[in-house]
Amino acid sequence: MQEHQKMPVIRVEMLSGRTWEQKKELAEVFTREMSRISKCGPEAVQIVFVDVEKQDWSVGGVLSDEKKHP
Repeated sequence: MQEHQKMPVIRVEMLSGRTWEQKKELAEVFTREMSRISKCGPEAVQIVFVDVEKQDWSVGGVLSDEKKHP
């Protein structure tokens, strides 16, 4: 198995507004659990946080910031 295949990558997309502290806690928990479950060292786990603005997020065909617009 190639080395890059052993390195799990977690991509977290969420509405912007989370604090640095919240992301830090998420990173710690996701790393610990991914490492435990996938049987790899925590140094192999990579996490990418993607902050998405409300205007760019839709649920059920409705934009999250639709209340701002008539």
